[in-house]
Amino acid sequence: MAKRPDLTNQQKKIVSRYYEHRDTISATKLSELVGELYLCAGDEKKSARLWKQAATALKNLGVKETEADRIVTTRDLKALALQAGKGA
Repeated sequence: MAKRPDLTNQQKKIVSRYYEHRDTISATKLSELVGELYLCAGDEKKSARLWKQAATALKNLGVKETEADRIVTTRDLKALALQAGKGA
């Protein structure tokens, strides 16, 4: 983390812990998105927004770009759930 004189020691520790656990946070977010996508099966507008968020979560989790693109374009919920399980 870059030196930030504007942050207190406590704030620096919070930011540091966030970056330490970023992969876990991304995996948890992806798991939540899987559930939301399953529940919004009929709402195309909400589904499109959630798939966009899933693409970002896959990128943050470090999934290969080709694999992430395949999952999002085919809207493969099962493969998305498998990626969420791998990240946890």
